[in-house]
Amino acid sequence: MSTNVMTRPAVLILLGPPGAGKGTQARMLEDSFGLVQLSTGDLLRAAVAAGTEAGKAAKSVMESGGLVSDEIVIAILRDRLGEPDCAKGVILDGFPRTAVQAEALDALLSETGQKINAAISLEVDDDAMVARVAGRYTCAGCGEGYHDTFKQPKVAGTCDKCGGTEMKRRADDNAETVASRLAAYHEQTAPLIAYYDGKGVLQKIDAMGQIDAVAEGLAKIVKTAAP
Repeated sequence: MSTNVMTRPAVLILLGPPGAGKGTQARMLEDSFGLVQLSTGDLLRAAVAAGTEAGKAAKSVMESGGLVSDEIVIAILRDRLGEPDCAKGVILDGFPRTAVQAEALDALLSETGQKINAAISLEVDDDAMVARVAGRYTCAGCGEGYHDTFKQPKVAGTCDKCGGTEMKRRADDNAETVASRLAAYHEQTAPLIAYYDGKGVLQKIDAMGQIDAVAEGLAKIVKTAAP
């Protein structure tokens, strides 16, 4: 007996403040499940480079120093979701940021019969996050990440990956700036947490543990939410 039931590509959302590990975990989910990570910044840059209609609109706004509207971002996302590599599903990183954007995303997904399978909140301790982010630095040559406390090079000042000896820190990776970003994140995202909780798709996971332990917990959620 055959079935005509069609499985729609999964749509997962990763929520969490800067430094919570969203990018790292999204890449691990890509490798494990064949999902595609979609971040707002990457989407905008790719659309502008490709010269799509939405990309041209975004370029015009960006060149004038304005903020790209939700409508343009949704249009770019609509184009991207239709590409073949998204057939197994996607992980949205950095979008939506507000309940208004979440509603616009729901409307977009309804066009293709898709839905949010899970909105996963990476839960962190603010004080610990300040220490975590403020201690980050990278190899200027290859971009390999290090930390004053958690991950130092095997040979001080020398990159384990490429052997480079020039390290750099982001200017905004300092305690004061990180604390401010965390406060802004909680203020802006609280309505979004409530929005997805109300829809029954919110999942929370402790993101203060080891990377592999967090990845294992995320994998269990993904397997259940987007089989």
